[in-house]
This record gives sequence, C-alpha cells and structure tokens, in this order.
Amino acid sequence: MSKGAAWAEAFLEMMAVERAAAKNTLTAYQRDLADAAGFLASRGCDLSNAAAEDVEAYFLDLGVRGLSAATAARRRAAVRQFYRFVLGEGWRDDDPSRRVEAPKQGRKLPKVLTRGEMDRLIAAASERDGTQGLRLACMVELAYASGLRISELTGLTLAALARDPAYLIVKGKGGKERLAPLNAAARAAVKAYLEVRPTFLPKGDAANPWLFPSRGKGARLTPRRFAQLLDEAAADAGIDPARVSPHVLRHAFATHLLEGGADLRVVQKLLGHADVATTQIYTHVAQDRLTEVVHSKHPLAKK
Repeated sequence: MSKGAAWAEAFLEMMAVERAAAKNTLTAYQRDLADAAGFLASRGCDLSNAAAEDVEAYFLDLGVRGLSAATAARRRAAVRQFYRFVLGEGWRDDDPSRRVEAPKQGRKLPKVLTRGEMDRLIAAASERDGTQGLRLACMVELAYASGLRISELTGLTLAALARDPAYLIVKGKGGKERLAPLNAAARAAVKAYLEVRPTFLPKGDAANPWLFPSRGKGARLTPRRFAQLLDEAAADAGIDPARVSPHVLRHAFATHLLEGGADLRVVQKLLGHADVATTQIYTHVAQDRLTEVVHSKHPLAKK
C-alpha cells in the first residue's frame, strides 16, 4: 500500500470513529479520494506528495469533466478535509489544497409538490391493488408526516411502530437521534398496513424485524424499489414522475410546515439538520407564505 493510500485509510478511520460518519458518507469520501489519487497518479505523484500545482490541476479537471456542480464541490471538499487531517497529524507541513479557491456554488431550490399534489399522490398510492396499495400509502404517509429520509424510512423496525406511537425516535446522519412526529393519517395508514404486513414476509421468515420486509430472508424493501413504486403512483396521480422522489416527500414536509407558519428552528430539529442554514433553503420555496405572514403579523404592517 502506498503512503497516500495509507493516509487515506487513516483519514476514513478517523471520520468513522471520531466523527461517527455514516456508511454512505464514508463510501462517498472513499470514492472521492480514490478519484483524486487516480488523477494524481497520472501526474506521477500521489496524495502524500502532491504539490499545490497538482491539486490545482485536479480541481480544474473536475470542472471540465462534465460532472454536476454538486459532485465536483463534494470532491473538492473531500480533498480539502483530507489535507487538513494530514496537516493536523504532522505528516506534511503544508496543505497543497489551501491556495486553490473553490468556486462559489449556487444552491438549487428543492423540488416540492403542492398540498393538492400530495393529496393526489397519497390517494393514488392507496388505490393500488390490495396489499400493495396499503403498503405504499403507509410509506408515503410516514415520509410526508415526519420528514424521514429514505434510509430512515426503509430502516424502520416493526417494534418501532407496533404500539401505535405518536412519534418515532429516529437515528439519522452521524448516529444522531431526533423525534419524528406521526399525525393521525400516518398512524391510521400504519394500522391498516400492519394487518396485511404478513403477506409480504417470505415463507419461513416470520421473525423478520423490518417494518417493510422484502423477499429475501431478513431483508427489507430497498430505497430503489420504493422510488419505483413512487414513480408509478405519481403517474397514476397525473404528476410528472420526474418531479417526485422519496426525498421530495421530505421537502414537501418541510415546506408545507413553513407555509403553515412553523418556526424555522422547529423545522430544523424535525429534519435533523445540524445547521439552520441548511433548513433556510426552504424559506425560498415557501417565500409567498412567509411574505404574507410578515405583512399580516409585523406591527408596522398594522394600521
């Protein structure tokens, strides 16, 4: 193993142990550092001995490859974090990524469905054949009622919902726990689904712990399969499937709360965002409603 590869492995271990990075985050960092190492190898160096000119060339290369702005920005960030770690360990006395200015990246507004479209989507999910409809409606209602990430939704256990709770304790990114509320509609959908859940269990897998089991023994429904089912329900509801995804349900949860007058900090906690700046993106989506609140609630707006 080269020195650069060893350093990258140590960096990933630090991220896992000290910062409790999620598996998906670690996989992304590993992939990003491998991409950087591959480019540097073409210039006759590696992560351990790259000069500032080499790192600058890599960052420029990201811009001409046709990568999305988000992917390129993430790869730059991974390399910068790696070299900050290396500098902190004393393995190098310089940071070759420091002199390169990162391009400013505009944040895209999230895709959001209107309340009417959400009603149609839930109705379309419910109208699917028999048990399939009950399961899909349950998943959509849960995601929309509580703002769950897709990994959190498919990772729910039967035990978490068996006693008709008013809220869930969800372990999100970095292993951080938060409360996720369940409204009456979501709880009713869960009750209806639990009655037919046994039909989704593979033969001989009665002990399957997942709320949404799948065909393999001990397996659960995958995010990919849920996304496929969601696309079908969107088409049935007359909504362009390109506008719908599991994450769009989370966006709808946040935006509709803000439109209803919810406090931004409350929405931040419900979404599990570490920084309120991440949540503020939804204030742009809900701008019309927020403007209306200012005009009607601000003391100077009153005659």
